[in-house]
Amino acid sequence: GPAEGPLWWAEGRYLLFNDIHTARRLKYTPGQSATVAMEKTNEANGITRDLQGRLVSAEHLTRRVTRYEPDGSVTVIANSFQGKRLLRPNDVIVKSDGAIYFTDPGGNAAPEEWDVTLSGVYRVSADLGSMSLIIDDMVRPNGLAFSPDESILYVADSRRRHVRAYDMQPNGTIGKETSRVFVDLNGAEPGVPDGIKVDTAGNLYSGGSGGLFIMDPKGKKLGRIVHGQPATTNVAFGGDDWKTLYFTTRSTLFSVAVKVAGIPVPAKKRTT
Repeated sequence: GPAEGPLWWAEGRYLLFNDIHTARRLKYTPGQSATVAMEKTNEANGITRDLQGRLVSAEHLTRRVTRYEPDGSVTVIANSFQGKRLLRPNDVIVKSDGAIYFTDPGGNAAPEEWDVTLSGVYRVSADLGSMSLIIDDMVRPNGLAFSPDESILYVADSRRRHVRAYDMQPNGTIGKETSRVFVDLNGAEPGVPDGIKVDTAGNLYSGGSGGLFIMDPKGKKLGRIVHGQPATTNVAFGGDDWKTLYFTTRSTLFSVAVKVAGIPVPAKKRTT
């Protein structure tokens, strides 16, 4: 099934990634074969870690975002908005202040009357006490990532085949009037922006037509990794120096050495 949600677990020196359709989480230690780390992931897609290192997961089947506590119990971060049920959370990131951001693009099914009616990007406060819809102008919001200084939020719109950029506000929302196309990754070959990541120099990595693209902080295409698979589903940095780029396609996990380190996960808490 589709491989998704790669996440490097630094303490264990392994990569986790999800097989959505079999609802399994796999564990890959470099140089070894992948093993099953978890069964019944609720068809989890994107995963990340919060400031305390707990796994945070966007689940398709249960239509929620969850957090796994050290004792194995599950905390629901979000499953509804203003009394209406979420559609199909896809990817999730955590800011250095602990706030959680996720995309909810919906699926193929028409929403029921008790479902939210739009594809959105949401912010949940670090204490889980408040939730806000911060972006509502995307057709199919997918992967999301912050610039290294967290002044910009990037979100892939896989239906429009581009990545948008938004300036962050001090309160953790975005300036809607700052919405702009960061890069257009449309083309004749298969592949759309899906999961995205940013390195410590501010370069952005995203799937697109014909492979995996690397853009500089201005959105200029620096290069493309051609892997021959129809889609690049997600990307993650790993390795002891965060200089191994892992990326998943619908069926395969690849890795490539890069010169610039990725932004480590979990996010480092900022001192104000």
